[in-house]
Amino acid sequence: MDKIKPQFQPGGRLAKLQSVYDGMETFLFTPNTTSASGTHIHDGNDLKRTMITVVVALLPALLFGMYNIGYQHYLAVGQADASCWSMFLYGLLAMLPCIVVSYVVGLGIEFIGAQIHHKEIQEGFLVTGILIPLIVPINTPLWMVAVATAFAVIFAKEVFGGTGMNIFNVALITRAFLFFAYPSRMSGDAAFVKTDAILGLGEGQVADGFTGATPLGQIATHVGDTLQLTDVVGQPITTCDAFMGLIAGSPGETSMVAILIGAAILLLTGIASWRVMCSVFVGGLAMAGVAHAFATPTYAASLLDPLSQLCYGGFAFAAVFMATDPVTGARTRIGQYIYGFMIGVLAILIRVYNGGYPEGAMLAVLLMNAFAPLIDHCVVSFNIKRRARRAAAKS
Repeated sequence: MDKIKPQFQPGGRLAKLQSVYDGMETFLFTPNTTSASGTHIHDGNDLKRTMITVVVALLPALLFGMYNIGYQHYLAVGQADASCWSMFLYGLLAMLPCIVVSYVVGLGIEFIGAQIHHKEIQEGFLVTGILIPLIVPINTPLWMVAVATAFAVIFAKEVFGGTGMNIFNVALITRAFLFFAYPSRMSGDAAFVKTDAILGLGEGQVADGFTGATPLGQIATHVGDTLQLTDVVGQPITTCDAFMGLIAGSPGETSMVAILIGAAILLLTGIASWRVMCSVFVGGLAMAGVAHAFATPTYAASLLDPLSQLCYGGFAFAAVFMATDPVTGARTRIGQYIYGFMIGVLAILIRVYNGGYPEGAMLAVLLMNAFAPLIDHCVVSFNIKRRARRAAAKS
């Protein structure tokens, strides 16, 4: 890297690609530049390594998501006795194209933007690029993923100034774009379970009674006093199944176990705010408890007990990986409690009482992204007034 560096510096024949070189160099090595004066705290954990830590925390959800894609497929074609490796390999082949498209489109736009504006290549898309395949249905066409990713990177990130300047979570903007632009491909029986063979792997006829509806999708169309959720072949599923993740859904959102492992990594490394994370779960439990206490068949989701509400859908994934985004969330300590609690409350509120949106976590996080600056402003203003009164009293 040191030998080729002069070619990318001003005057070199590859000077126009300086930001590309800088991005690769700082990805591989900790920058050796230091401040010339003043007091500074030096730490090797720069933004790239922070992003990589988040990617590592996402790996359990990613790997289990690949396995679950294969598990749901083989269950649908009546081959539930297939080996775990066959299931995992099928899921890997199913997810890999989406991951490639997400990174190629997103990073391509950021590379081009960096060259045009002569800026450093930012590292935020290292996480966003893996989040997008985890939160979109597995049967989403690749061209839709490409269009939505491009829209989110350009209009939800670059126009605000790039990494660290965006108001809304970029991965959730991608999901929201797909949800509102192509609603028929984001829900229903055909969105979340892949039934086609891939490179000759997973061949078979779909079993009788197959349904690709997720638990929340079943709830949205449920009629009656008794709520019984089933898997893709009509067998009953339990809260334990949902906790483990052996249900239909977006790849990264099904397994509470994998998500909690990721949460532990984020908290132990100090990357994510425990205040936000815990507040989301507390808010969700509180709202789920209220909804369940006043359960009515008119709103079928209210029939779910509070623990089940947290296990189904993308609630837990949003609490751990979306709400804790330090760029789009609240910064003050008290504000983080309020911000997280309101996300939990709104996610369950939308899920239970708005039949048009069976999954409320996405809208809850995006809505509170918009209110995060206001929450911080109110908290800071309150502290200023309180200290002013205290100073006046002492004088």
